[in-house]
Amino acid sequence: MIKLKNICFTRENKKILDNVNLSIDTDKFIVITGPNGSGKSTLAKIIMGIEKQDSGQVIFNGQDISNLNINERANLGMGYAFQQPVKFKGLTVYDLIKLSSKKSITKNDACDILSTVGLCAREYVDREVNSSLSGGELKRIEIASVVARGSSLTIFDEPEAGIDLWSFNNLINLFEKMRKEIKGSTLIISHQERILNIADQIVILNNGKIEKIGDKKDILDKVFTESTCCKLKGGAC
Repeated sequence: MIKLKNICFTRENKKILDNVNLSIDTDKFIVITGPNGSGKSTLAKIIMGIEKQDSGQVIFNGQDISNLNINERANLGMGYAFQQPVKFKGLTVYDLIKLSSKKSITKNDACDILSTVGLCAREYVDREVNSSLSGGELKRIEIASVVARGSSLTIFDEPEAGIDLWSFNNLINLFEKMRKEIKGSTLIISHQERILNIADQIVILNNGKIEKIGDKKDILDKVFTESTCCKLKGGAC
């Protein structure tokens, strides 16, 4: 699926990523976690082509995509959901899903997709994607657009950011459903325990390097020891 080889990235004389090597297999649910400032979001952006590594290679389905931009990578089957979903004045939910799918779909098709993320389709399909929607609603609509695209690799950068507890609980249910029903691999940047609990594999990134990687059952207990938990949250014990 995707392989990172010796990825390095420096900004303002600070090394953000230091020789990162990582392989993600097909049909896997992977969570990358670690302290604040460890390079997690930067790594996700490099995979998607939003940022460009200083050195190293990004290999996707056997193809070196290191020099491809975000649109070219999207066309190859990669999708990206930002920490804060983008708002579009004048663009309806139906328009967004239709654009994301890159094919001709009807409003009924869009309603079916919205239903998969737990939204009452009739109430949302003609609404604008703007600030009148809550954080949780925007997250669900963004996931619906990802489902419409049918990416073989979907990246979520801290999807829990900016949403309330009720919305977060529903977000977890959506990810569990995606894990079971939607083909393709999902990569999530998060330090939330409930998201870690549904992972097939957990990657711990610290100071720009992969500190540990393994199956959930082998690594989860160690992630939430008192010292490590404080490190992941970037605070004091």
